[in-house]
Amino acid sequence: MAKTRTVYICNCCGAESSQWFGKCPSCDTYGSLEEVILNSNGNFSRGGWQSNARPHQKNVTSPQPRISVKFSDIKEEEQPRMNSGYQELDRVLGGGIVPGSLVLIGGDPGIGKSTLLLQTANQLAIRFPRILYVSAEESGQQVKLRASRLGVGVIEEDEEDLNHNHNGNGHKGNQTNQDYSEPNLYVLAETDLEEILRELESLKPQVAIIDSIQTLHFATLNSAPGSVSQVRECTSALMQVAKREGITLFIVGHVTKEGAIAGPRVLEHLVDTVLYFEGDRYASHRLLRSVKNRFGATHEIGIFEMVDHGLDEVSNPSELFLSSRDELAPGTATIVSCEGTRCIVVELQALVSPTSYTSPRRSTTGVDYNRLQQILAVLEKRVGIPLSKLDAYVASAGGLGVEEPAADLGMAIAIVASFRDRTVDPRTVLIGEIGLGGQVRLVSQMELRLKEAAKLGFKRAIVPKGQTYPSDLGLEILCVGKVIDAIVLAIPNQSSSSVDINGDSIVEDQ
Repeated sequence: MAKTRTVYICNCCGAESSQWFGKCPSCDTYGSLEEVILNSNGNFSRGGWQSNARPHQKNVTSPQPRISVKFSDIKEEEQPRMNSGYQELDRVLGGGIVPGSLVLIGGDPGIGKSTLLLQTANQLAIRFPRILYVSAEESGQQVKLRASRLGVGVIEEDEEDLNHNHNGNGHKGNQTNQDYSEPNLYVLAETDLEEILRELESLKPQVAIIDSIQTLHFATLNSAPGSVSQVRECTSALMQVAKREGITLFIVGHVTKEGAIAGPRVLEHLVDTVLYFEGDRYASHRLLRSVKNRFGATHEIGIFEMVDHGLDEVSNPSELFLSSRDELAPGTATIVSCEGTRCIVVELQALVSPTSYTSPRRSTTGVDYNRLQQILAVLEKRVGIPLSKLDAYVASAGGLGVEEPAADLGMAIAIVASFRDRTVDPRTVLIGEIGLGGQVRLVSQMELRLKEAAKLGFKRAIVPKGQTYPSDLGLEILCVGKVIDAIVLAIPNQSSSSVDINGDSIVEDQ
């Protein structure tokens, strides 16, 4: 009879311990150890370099490879990619879906993970013969109800194709532009891992979606679904089948209250790509961000908008994150933020007001709180603006998270403009990092940022000096070395007149 033993596994890092501790000895996380009962069949012999018994041979022949090959003998073949039907998703994945890859998607509850994958499965089912959607959280009827709201099962076709298809049936081809024939989308409502694996090996779909990994159950293990051992073993079994059969897997992962994907960290190491679906539940836009990608660039983002019929792509994200600019308001500045290879123009808003408390308040929305504290200290020490007794609030329009140092200059100008109750020319963009000595430093991908600003009709750009910038963009490029120089250029004396967004002069009282 097999003996059982009890171990305690951390649900954050996956470390094992023979006894329970209030804090994990490996990652110092409190209350993360869970009791797991394992079956033990006695001692076993390890192979390879960990073998318990190593033969000692005196006469050894010359080393020869058994199954390994030289690196130069491997043929260089271009990896084909599948179009998902959404350019934003293809951008985040690095140009399309790689066959046989594992993609992990995490996000807050209700953010739209299942909606995105169900719409993607519908687009893939139009062009591929077998697409499988495994629903471990909903029944087939519930998936069908949600799919009818999203329009899943409706195939869009061109008018010429409709004329060709309906000529033999006596229908007029120009009456409709939709074909309600069922796409090649299969649904499996199951939580048993073994049943799912058998279905994958039998159906052999091109793409399979697992929603979600925390609800799958492997009957061999005694732990509950969602535990460390269950998540690890289920993901490992799915990975082996996907690599062997060439099936692309999209795996949905729940997140913890800290925003990280629930389960052991080995889950993110097993998969090829890790995506996070982010967004404010009170806002309509959603951000799909890549934090790991073996087949493309990391920190790439795709932008979607939640509408009544599901998720739509945002073709021009810069317009989404630029607030209404019909009226000029003090304390606003425009920056160009880079996320991966995409540049997005964002408007920063600042408000400086006298404090009513002993300690002034500092609040941020979409920008780094520590960067705000640092910029306030630089402005007071190097520029001489008394901000230590004033409340300061900074936010990015649209709620886009801007954490890169290139937003420092725009944040500083917005704060100074709010303090002096002045407006910044809305046709000016500010790009640069601010050092502790008050200097403006260079940032990466400057040419891409300037091209994005010129494409949207901006006329001036205040950038760090020390680099040669292209002159054929139609931008007036102003180079500065100190933050005080940028303040003089961005916020001139506006006692006489100012310029609105259309270029007309407006009189402003002192």
